Amino acid sequence: MRRSAALGSAGTLIAGTLMAGAISAPAAGAEGRSTSVTSTSEARGVQIAAQRAAKAGIGWRDCPADWGLDKPIQCGWVTVPVDYAKPNGRKIEIAVDRVGNTGSEADRQGALLYNPGGPGGSGMRFPTRVTKKNPIYTKLAKAYDFVGFDPRGVGHSSPISCVDPQEFVKAPKLDPVPDSEADKRAQRKLAAEYADGCQERSGWLLPHMTTPNTARDLDVVRAALGERKLNFLGVSYGTYLGAVYGTLFPGHVRRMVVDSVVNPSKEKIWYQANLDQDVAFQTRWDDWKQWVAKNDATYHLGDTPEKIEQQWVKLRATAKKSPLGGVVGPAELVGFFQSAPYYDSAWAHTAEIWSKYVAGDTQALVDEIAPDLTDTAGNASSENGNAVYTAVECADAKWPTSWKTWDRDNTRLHKDHPFMTWANAWMNLPCATWSSKQQTPLNVKSGKGLPPVLIVQAERDAATPYEGAVELHKRFKGSRLITEKDAGSHGVTGIANPCVNDRVDTYLLTGKTDSRDVTCAPHATPKP
Repeated sequence: MRRSAALGSAGTLIAGTLMAGAISAPAAGAEGRSTSVTSTSEARGVQIAAQRAAKAGIGWRDCPADWGLDKPIQCGWVTVPVDYAKPNGRKIEIAVDRVGNTGSEADRQGALLYNPGGPGGSGMRFPTRVTKKNPIYTKLAKAYDFVGFDPRGVGHSSPISCVDPQEFVKAPKLDPVPDSEADKRAQRKLAAEYADGCQERSGWLLPHMTTPNTARDLDVVRAALGERKLNFLGVSYGTYLGAVYGTLFPGHVRRMVVDSVVNPSKEKIWYQANLDQDVAFQTRWDDWKQWVAKNDATYHLGDTPEKIEQQWVKLRATAKKSPLGGVVGPAELVGFFQSAPYYDSAWAHTAEIWSKYVAGDTQALVDEIAPDLTDTAGNASSENGNAVYTAVECADAKWPTSWKTWDRDNTRLHKDHPFMTWANAWMNLPCATWSSKQQTPLNVKSGKGLPPVLIVQAERDAATPYEGAVELHKRFKGSRLITEKDAGSHGVTGIANPCVNDRVDTYLLTGKTDSRDVTCAPHATPKP
């Protein structure tokens, strides 16, 4: 799941030839018949779209130069309906890319599709894990074409927008921690204006920006690739996309790995899930402070977590009184420092930049955080990612419309979990005044034909708390849970830990899992 300045994603072949032409459809899942989880018209619509895509295939070619995806990576498009209840109505194109498996044709097991999270994350960098020879993926690359895609509304797939990108990145923004009712009114006004901007700029697509529709798009992409069944790796929000796909199309799944799991309970999607995040982020923030304190000889920020917290409070107060470099206020500081609770790969760098500031080098912190108004492409991408995050979470579920509810819940949580609570609240508050239709979340569960799903989770994950993995494990019968104990990085499969990596490889290469759930020791602790 995505937070105010970072995507909840992790980690992220020689050109090969995919099977072409029409294919016979696999056994129908929940979308193949009338059930309580989807309408008959949508079920029929996705079948029609998939049949068309299977016949059309994908016209692979060199990627556009400005996409930054060099040969042998190839790009293409898959056509999908905006509304699956109207498969002959308006259509959009989903951007996809691939690199062929590095092994022989006999080694090849098909395509492995990837979603990095968000909502709003692009998976188009996934094939570069092969072209840049990431050692974690060497074995998988021999067997699979690595396929990435931009989900609907993202990147090159009919991107949506809610505000001018240059306005979106301007800083400093309001301090997320309110000092008064006037501060809260100002934030509420901004959130309502943002929701209105989404409707004005992208209203035609907003009602259809749901996780179930993205899952349907994924099934159409599967068909266009010539794959009878789907091999899928989803991280962060990608786990919820996988869970929804597995519910709608259980008989279409071949192998599925979900890493850093969104709690799929209908009661959690999405308001309560974000409140749960606030608690988990505080826990992981405290873990980082303990690590910095242990390494005080390097960073000189304090030899106890309490002293480091005092430094944090002082930094926020200084930036609030006079934004650093004129652009870095408390909101921007949270956006930068949240990387440490997200990924321990960011621990050393975050501490180093902070250490330089305390030693008198303010510019290092400003250079790290300040927006680059000349980076129009990057700013458009950031604004698009935020727009999709908002659109999907607002469309997937009904949110509280009473400000009293938001105020009560976040005021209570902030007392003991101040690091992210209010920043998180303001980011999601547009959903309280969302004008497009909000759906009822899908009841995620196993269906006929769903194979064992491999679930991977760090015990102290901040963005997707551990309970989400446990909940999905209960719902997907026959699934296996790998727990990385005493660890908290978001996105476990992209980190070097043989206990995890070897099991992911074994599952994706052979379909085999351990006979019971597994607990792995944590990956190596970062060094200063």
